Amino acid sequence: MAKDKSEIISEIMKDPKHIRNIGIAAHIDHGKTTLSDSLIAGAGMMSEELAGHQLFMDFDKQEQERGITIFAANASMVHEFDDQDYLINLIDTPGHVDFSGDVTRAMRAVDGAIVLTDAVEGVMPQTETVLRQALRERVKPLLYINKVDRLIRELKLTPEQMQERFMRIIRDVNNLIIKYAEKEYADKWLVRVEDGSVAFGSGYRKWALSIPYMRKTGITFKDVIELTLAENEKELSKRASIHQVLLDMVIRHLPNPAEAQVYRIPKIWFGDPETQVGKDMIKLNANGILAAVVTKVVPDPHAGLVAAARIFSGTIKRGQEVMLVNQHKVQRVQQVAIYKGQQRMQMEEIPAGNIVALIGLSDAFSGETLTNPDQVIQSFEAIKHIFEPVVTKSIEPKSPSDLPKLLTFLKQVGREDPTLAISINEETGQYLISGLGELHLDAKVERPLKEKGIDISTSPPIVVYRETVKGEGPVVEGVSSNRHNRFFLSVEELDPKIMQALVDGKVRQEHVRKYLKEIGRELYENGMEKEESKKLVEIYNKNILIDATKGIQYLHETIELIIDAFHSIMDKGPLANEPCSGLKIRLTDCKLHEDAIHRGPSQVIPAINDALKTSMMKAKPTLLEPLQIMRIDVPDELMGNAISQVQNRRGSVINVESELGTTNITARLPVAEMFGFEAQLKSATGGKGFYSLIDIVFDKIPEDIRLHIVNRIRERKGLPKE
Repeated sequence: MAKDKSEIISEIMKDPKHIRNIGIAAHIDHGKTTLSDSLIAGAGMMSEELAGHQLFMDFDKQEQERGITIFAANASMVHEFDDQDYLINLIDTPGHVDFSGDVTRAMRAVDGAIVLTDAVEGVMPQTETVLRQALRERVKPLLYINKVDRLIRELKLTPEQMQERFMRIIRDVNNLIIKYAEKEYADKWLVRVEDGSVAFGSGYRKWALSIPYMRKTGITFKDVIELTLAENEKELSKRASIHQVLLDMVIRHLPNPAEAQVYRIPKIWFGDPETQVGKDMIKLNANGILAAVVTKVVPDPHAGLVAAARIFSGTIKRGQEVMLVNQHKVQRVQQVAIYKGQQRMQMEEIPAGNIVALIGLSDAFSGETLTNPDQVIQSFEAIKHIFEPVVTKSIEPKSPSDLPKLLTFLKQVGREDPTLAISINEETGQYLISGLGELHLDAKVERPLKEKGIDISTSPPIVVYRETVKGEGPVVEGVSSNRHNRFFLSVEELDPKIMQALVDGKVRQEHVRKYLKEIGRELYENGMEKEESKKLVEIYNKNILIDATKGIQYLHETIELIIDAFHSIMDKGPLANEPCSGLKIRLTDCKLHEDAIHRGPSQVIPAINDALKTSMMKAKPTLLEPLQIMRIDVPDELMGNAISQVQNRRGSVINVESELGTTNITARLPVAEMFGFEAQLKSATGGKGFYSLIDIVFDKIPEDIRLHIVNRIRERKGLPKE
C-alpha cells in the first residue's frame, strides 16, 4: 500500500543525514518569495502555473496589499536526490530592513541559507545585512543570482558580459563573507562557481543553472539566451528546473543538522559542553534531554498561539509537558506539526534536527528555550539583532475602555517580535513603542490595532538618543545617607577601539559575571590594558564597569548592589534620562561599614548614583544621535537633486559611483531628519530615486544643537529645564 505524505516525512525526519534546514534571504524585491513559490511548486505542494503569482508564503493580508514580505514563513518539502528522499525545512524571510529582526530569528533555526541577489542590481545593502546575520549565527551561505532573464531582455548582454557580471557579484559576496565570517569559516564558506555553490536563473520563469549542471546536461549560455529571446522559457524550465538545481545544490553543499550542530551549539549556547544536555545537542541525540529554541510565535484565530521551534536534542511528542526555561513555567504541547506555509501537517512526534510548529505554549516568546519539566538547563543565547530600535512613538487608546485590549495586544506583539521595545513612560503614563523604522511600527503595531477595532492616538516619531561623555571626569565621592559608606568613582569616554569591538560583537556582553576571565581576555585582545581587563566587573549596554580598588573589606558582599546602581544610571543618564553608551566607570576606592545591615540597597545605590552623575556632568557630557548610512540610487542626471535632499537634512555624502546611467550615492543622515525623507526624495527625482539602509551608527551630536535637543527631550519627559 502506498504511503501518504505524512508517513514519508515522519520516516525522513528520523534520519538527520536526510534533513536540511535552510533560509532564503535577500535585499527587498530581489525575488525570495517568488523563488520559494517555485521550490514549493516543484515539490508538488502548489500548482506550477500559480508559482510566482500566488506568493504562497506571503499569506498575511498586509503582505499581499503592500507587496512585501513582513513575516518569516515556513514550509517543509520532500526532495528526491540520487534516488533518496530528503526533507527540506525552508524559511522564507523578509527583505525590508524594518523587518530584518525576523531574518535574525530565522537564522537561529536554520543551518544554511540561499542568499539571493538580483542579477541587474547586484549586491545591495540588505544583501550585506542578511549575510551578516547568517554568519553571526554560523549559518553557511550559498549564492543564487536571480532575474537573469532581465540581463538578456532589458540589458541585451552577451554571454561574456553576463559571465563578467556574475563574477563581480560572486566577488562582492565573497568579500562580505571574508569581512563577516569568523576566521575558521571564512575560507571554507566562500561560494565558488566551479564547485556548484553558486547558481543563477529566474525564480519567476522557474529555471536555474549551475556550472556542474551545465556540464552534466550540455546546456550553454547561448541556449539560455536563445530560449529566453524566443519566449520559450517553459522549455528551459523543463531542461533546468529551478527546484531540481537549487535543492540539489542545497543537499550537496549545506550541512545536515548532525554536522552543523557540532560547530553551531558552542556559538548559540553558552552552557557547559560536558553536561549531559551539552553532549546530547552536539551529538544530535533524539533520545536525549529535550533542548529546543522558539524562533517565532504567531497567533492563529483557531489554534491560539503557534510557536515555531528548532529542536537541537530530544523529541517533542503530542501531549507532552515542556518547561519554558526563561519563565520557569511548565505548559503542555497540545499539537506537534510541520509547516506547509499557512497550513500545518500534524504529527505524533518530531525528533531533534527539525523545525516544528507547536500549539499550546500560550506563554512562549521568540528566543525562549524549551526542555523537559524536571530538567535544569542553561538557556540559549538571546537572539540579538544587528540594529537597535531607533524610532519611538507613544500610543494611547482614544477610549479608556480599550486599555485592557491594548495591553493584551502589546504583550502579545512583544512576544512575537522582540525587536520591538515596549515600555511605559512613567512621567506621562503613555505607552512607548520603539522599532527599526516607521514602517516597522506601522505594520506590526498601528495597523493591526486598527484592524482589531482599537482606536489609538499616536505621537509623531521620537528619536532615541544615547548619553555619553567627551572627556574624563574627576574621582567623585558618593556618601551613603547614614554616612557609614563612601564610594569613589570616575567616569570617562570608552576607548573607540573597545567601543567598536562591542558594536561588532567581538566582545561578549551576556553573562559577564559567569565568564569574567574569557571576556576580560577578549577586551585585552581588542586593545584594553592587560591589568585593567583583569579588573572587569560588568558590561551593560556598551558601558564597562572596572573595579580598580585594592583589598577592600566586604566589597564582594556589596558588589551586586554597585552593579544594580551602575545599571540604573546607564538606563537613565543625568542629561536627559536617555540610555548611556560608550562609558568606562572606574570604582577607585571605597569604605564600607562592617555590619551588612548598614550597607543595604537604600544606602549603596543612591550613593553610587550621586557619584556617577556628578562625575559624568564634569566629563563634558553630550548626546550620541543615531545616523543611518544609506545607499541612494538615482539616474545620473538627477544626482544633484538627491544630494541636495541629503545636505538639506544635516546629511553628508560619503561616496558617489556611477554605472550604466545610474548613480549610487552613499550618505549619512541623522535619523531625526529622516522622517518624510522617502516622499521628498521621490518628489525631487520624479519617482526615480530610492534608498536602502546599509547600517545604523551612533555619533556625537553637533555642539551647536546639543543644548536645544537636551532641553526638548527634558521638556517632553516633564523634567525640569536645569
